[in-house]
Amino acid sequence: MKQPTIDAIRASDLTPLEQELALASFGPQAPVHDAALAANPYLQAWRGRLDGLRERNARALPLRACGRLTRAAGLVLEAVGLRLSVGAEVMIELPAGSSLPMAEAEVVGFSGDKLFLMPTTEVAGLLPGARVYPLETVPIADPMAGAKRLPVGWELLGRVVDASGRPLDGFGPLGSKTDAPLTAPSINPLNREPIHKVLDVGVRAINALLTVGRGQRMGLFAGSGVGKSVLLGTMARYTSAEVIVIGLIGERGREVKEFIEQILGEDGLARSVVVAAPADVSPLLRMQGAAYATSLAEYFRDQGKHVLLLMDSLTRYAMAQREIALAIGEPPATKGYPPSVFAKLPALVERTGNGPAGGGSITAFYTVLTEGDDQQDPIADSARAILDGHIVLSRALAEAGHYPAIDIEASISRAMTALIDDAHLDKTRMFKQMLSRYQRNRDLINVGAYSSGRDPVLDRAISLYPRIEAFLQQGFRESASFESSVAMLGALFGEGA
Repeated sequence: MKQPTIDAIRASDLTPLEQELALASFGPQAPVHDAALAANPYLQAWRGRLDGLRERNARALPLRACGRLTRAAGLVLEAVGLRLSVGAEVMIELPAGSSLPMAEAEVVGFSGDKLFLMPTTEVAGLLPGARVYPLETVPIADPMAGAKRLPVGWELLGRVVDASGRPLDGFGPLGSKTDAPLTAPSINPLNREPIHKVLDVGVRAINALLTVGRGQRMGLFAGSGVGKSVLLGTMARYTSAEVIVIGLIGERGREVKEFIEQILGEDGLARSVVVAAPADVSPLLRMQGAAYATSLAEYFRDQGKHVLLLMDSLTRYAMAQREIALAIGEPPATKGYPPSVFAKLPALVERTGNGPAGGGSITAFYTVLTEGDDQQDPIADSARAILDGHIVLSRALAEAGHYPAIDIEASISRAMTALIDDAHLDKTRMFKQMLSRYQRNRDLINVGAYSSGRDPVLDRAISLYPRIEAFLQQGFRESASFESSVAMLGALFGEGA
């Protein structure tokens, strides 16, 4: 139907009131030419009301789908009225006067029409029935297309960021123009380059006796307070890797600054990216911090760089997943750890390692906390099975002032035999034999119950032990290259050993 024009309305047989109402539908651009009509109070009232409705309509926000909170128990919130995928992000309204207008949360599960949400920010003051707004409009079928993306790039070197990619060091915005998803497709194992090149980590005992190769995944097993952070800092400062990514996951907030300033130092930080997710943040952010550190390492590997990934600790990552799984009702299995924990660990670890031949690599060191120095802890046992070797730190050695407190007898590098020559391997085996023979007879030697001459091998072990002990000790500000470590190992036994 053709829309009438203003002139046609004025030429029609409508009454003056009907003409003015019809002209009002054209908006404020339709002038009132008749003074009598303009003076009509009823028309002026209609005109004012229509103008008010137009202004109100212009201020109205677009319609947004939302749900409602129905339950908050422990770490988990329940919401109804939304259909979202697991991993989707939502915003929850907070009452007026709160420090934040909205709380952030993530969908971690569902049951029927109920969504289970895990908050990632403070939710103090949350009210029953609060509105929940999704950040995605529709469920996304491709998980990679809807994965959360965080900043990566060369601009992050020398910076300290949190688990969401926000700077913590006060040096301003990151300036990164590139981002990457927190999850990545797995690499075909047949396309990975084999581990065949040595990575110098700057620690004599590791270089000579537990040689690590580019692309190897190692576990650092230790209880609390035996020097694992100092050992990580030494490797970060003196490694031959081109880029270092450090993930501080679930550690005390005080230790983050101490590690960066006192252990890592300016030289180490200059070629490093530090991702800090302390113990006081949400378990979701702790898991996200570990995934983000891995994504950063993957980015630099894809640029052809040899990356050293230091994650402290893998146990805190597992504990964060345990908190989430138990909160949404997953039954516990081994020592309170649900089955999903043991599925998440290899999914994270397998993202590291070598890329295609001729490309970059990620050599990863994961610290594993052993409760009460129990090496049979379920997380320690699982990590030992999926890693390419393990370095055990001994509390007895640490208490005796022996640093780094590496228990050589309990440690192993599974890729070592493919990295070193036969002469190096023979000296390593001889070193371990001498050390083991002395340790087994230590009590007899200390009480004077052993007389020299009875066992020639033990006699040699006794004579070599002071040099063996000195070889294993190293100051955290001291660097020992791979070549010098091997040379010192050879000199320990002399020519022809």
